[in-house]
Amino acid sequence: MDELDRQILNILRRDARTPYTEIASEVGTSEGTVRNRVERMTEQGVIERFTVSTRTGNVKAMIEVSVAVDVDTSRVAERMAEWEEVDFVWQVSGEEDVVLVVDAADTRSVNDLITKAREQDEVVSTKTRLILDEQLG
Repeated sequence: MDELDRQILNILRRDARTPYTEIASEVGTSEGTVRNRVERMTEQGVIERFTVSTRTGNVKAMIEVSVAVDVDTSRVAERMAEWEEVDFVWQVSGEEDVVLVVDAADTRSVNDLITKAREQDEVVSTKTRLILDEQLG
């Protein structure tokens, strides 16, 4: 991956629907070059998916989960990723092992997810942070 790839990725991170012609103009190359590079980065797994960010009026939160030392964190993360309100699951270093980024209808729904997480045999503890504001980078 070179500097041109990084520039293309930065534009797509802000808006994955940016037309290739607009990206090409901004980075100083042709539309075909942008198209080929995006296709290559997708095939190589650098770009995993294109997503939509919404402002639903819902309650967004991070539920930080600690699991027992002898637990396969990947399996726990994969299972939690299937929960309906979960947008992202991150395996992280530090005090917690897994972070769920959730988009729930209301605080009761967030609390239900916290309870669901705590009911998992592998889970030792949780911490929750409500997301008050979000800026695209």
